[in-house]
Amino acid sequence: MSGAAAGTGPAQAQAVAAILDAPAPRATGFIVTIYGDVAEPRGGTLWMGTLIETCAAHGISESLVRTAVSRLVGSGRLVGERIGRRSYYRLTDAARAEFAEAARLFYAPPPDATGWLLALGEAPLPSDLSRVAWARIGPEAALAPDRADVSRPAACAAVDGERLGDLRAFAARHWALDTVAEGYRGFLARFAPVADLPDADMPRDGAACLALRLRLVHAYRQVVLGDPRLPRAALPADWPGRAARRAFAGSYLRLAEAADMHVGRAFHDSAGPLAAETEGTRRRRETLARQRAEEENMAH
Repeated sequence: MSGAAAGTGPAQAQAVAAILDAPAPRATGFIVTIYGDVAEPRGGTLWMGTLIETCAAHGISESLVRTAVSRLVGSGRLVGERIGRRSYYRLTDAARAEFAEAARLFYAPPPDATGWLLALGEAPLPSDLSRVAWARIGPEAALAPDRADVSRPAACAAVDGERLGDLRAFAARHWALDTVAEGYRGFLARFAPVADLPDADMPRDGAACLALRLRLVHAYRQVVLGDPRLPRAALPADWPGRAARRAFAGSYLRLAEAADMHVGRAFHDSAGPLAAETEGTRRRRETLARQRAEEENMAH
């Protein structure tokens, strides 16, 4: 994919090439990223030719794209429509709701948790995106951070964290925080340089900006969906989640305008070219800009 970075300055060449020349992502997961970042805020439909062309730029073959789309149809996430010789795939209503919920974690996460929820009994834990927040702490007890986006099982109540003793030691025993931290540090190693590039060294080509943004969202998605997002007092002192959040927001915002313009030129659904900008894409950028400013203030 190094051709997408053609014309860029030497200060950014290494950082950009390291991302775009990385091994091809798995087709099914990457197509989910494309739908979540590009299609969901623009109606949820893409022409198969658009998917094939976009994935080819990342080293994913047409046959892998078609196989992945078939799997997504089989799992109830996509539904197809044929018009003439062209095939179009749109998100099902259930998948669109799921994608919108996941998108909030990337673009508009709720405030940090400050307390805890305790669920008693053997009832099953939530099966939605908040399931990673819940940890079994006994045969008939489970604990989760108290946040607006965490689903509550039956017989659930708020509890005082002081009852848990050493919060950091407790959290380390019950959540895979080392794995999540490793994921965040890997993300920072790849993408923090993009957030820190001088404006003059940022890529100008829309296709390159979109390619970078898709890799950015894909990598961040893989980490943040596994983060239980515990209260800060329960996290290690060197927790990298906030730095990763700032790098994600900064990189996304710097790539967004050129990437969205490319979407408007090169992406199609059954009605024609997709809109470069929608209310949904504007809201994402505005929210990220506001939260980046808040994060930077907290960092200082």
